[in-house]
Amino acid sequence: MKTLLVTGYRAHELGIFDNKHLGIPYIKKALANRLVPLVEDGVEWIITPGQYGVDLWACEVVLELKQKYPELKLGIITAHAAPEEKWKEEKQNEYRRIVAGADYYGAVSNAPYDGSWQFRARDDLLFRKSDGILLFYDEDAAEGSPKFFKARALKLHTESDYGLFLIHSDEIQNIADEENQRGYD
Repeated sequence: MKTLLVTGYRAHELGIFDNKHLGIPYIKKALANRLVPLVEDGVEWIITPGQYGVDLWACEVVLELKQKYPELKLGIITAHAAPEEKWKEEKQNEYRRIVAGADYYGAVSNAPYDGSWQFRARDDLLFRKSDGILLFYDEDAAEGSPKFFKARALKLHTESDYGLFLIHSDEIQNIADEENQRGYD
């Protein structure tokens, strides 16, 4: 596996509305815990749709991992031009900082948002360009937008050697519990 798609919930689907939320470091640690072995096994590119939430937190993790794994590359492929233009200024600045660190940034459509066809085209491209997916999705938690990625990845996984790796809420909760327990020791 050379190229891994990483995505999951949007921040609002997790009840996260700013980058100071206490759950973000645990989500990022879960992402790092899963990404490091995959990078050590040969993953060269991490690609993501770049939406606010798991996508951008994964980008931040990859940018940190690049210090130890300088050959690792980050690609952000959005559905349309300027997806951040209606976000609050703080989120726009965070997005632009992350994009500046990416090895590749592009939009499937160079037009502004024009319809759901742009998201379908983006997803088609992301799946064509990747050999597997790391998806934060939990059927027992909120359903949300990742359900479409999971359904498609599951189909590819059963029909081919497309890799399917899931992160569940309990994995993140375990990390939080361990971190909090260390604080008491």
